[in-house]
Amino acid sequence: MRTRAVAPFLFCLILVWAAAPAEAQYRSQRSPDRATGERYHFELSGSLWNPAPDMVISSAALGIIGSEIDLIQDLGIEQTRFRQLRAVLRPATKHKFRFEYTPISYNAVNNLNRNIVFNGITYPVSLPIETTFDWNAYRFGYEWDFIYRDRGFLGVVLEAKYTDVQATLQNVIDTQFVHARAPIPAIGLIGRVYPVANISITGEFTGFRLPEGISEDYRARYYDFDVYGTVNLTNNIGVQGGYRSFDVFYRVDEDQGALVLKGIYFGGVVRF
Repeated sequence: MRTRAVAPFLFCLILVWAAAPAEAQYRSQRSPDRATGERYHFELSGSLWNPAPDMVISSAALGIIGSEIDLIQDLGIEQTRFRQLRAVLRPATKHKFRFEYTPISYNAVNNLNRNIVFNGITYPVSLPIETTFDWNAYRFGYEWDFIYRDRGFLGVVLEAKYTDVQATLQNVIDTQFVHARAPIPAIGLIGRVYPVANISITGEFTGFRLPEGISEDYRARYYDFDVYGTVNLTNNIGVQGGYRSFDVFYRVDEDQGALVLKGIYFGGVVRF
């Protein structure tokens, strides 16, 4: 899946490189003129994301190994739409400080088709179970666009991703929850090209994988792929649509989760 996801991003980067010589020739015939939407110091965007979930968690306690619980097959979690908020502070043309917040929440009531063990407690197949799953995903980053042209750029992204996950399982007998926080550094690339003056295509990939030899009790990986188009109605207002994929794995002591979300989103952007 990640190989297929990276291919469009690499294609966007090739477009940026290909556009550079043509753009240089274009600037030689006139004064520099940035594309619509590239004149700003602060950018705020919001979107609605409708990802398809693929999530498995487990939690052990009291020396009892937990079951690998599929939130969709076992607990009845269904596809849900979420909000995304992004902010960019741009003190100089090639430098950006970035923040993003994505609150993800699922609720479901389902009849189990097998016994499961969660946090040391067995949930029997005979009783319905209520599930609450909350995942708050934060990103704090810095972007340096080492290649910048009037109609495109290529940059590197350094960031800290902070994942805060809590899962609660409840039936008429017992309630158990697991709470995991995993700060993860990441590095990646971002590229943007303007096929026409007011329409841009942006591709971004960031990720990190903690080497397995560092700790047996703490494992983490985070891959984030995002490709989207923006129609800039003016320098200050635009509309966006894109495709995004989260792929997260964490292990903290005896608790672990493999969380994948991928799907399309639509939103808007304002700049000042």
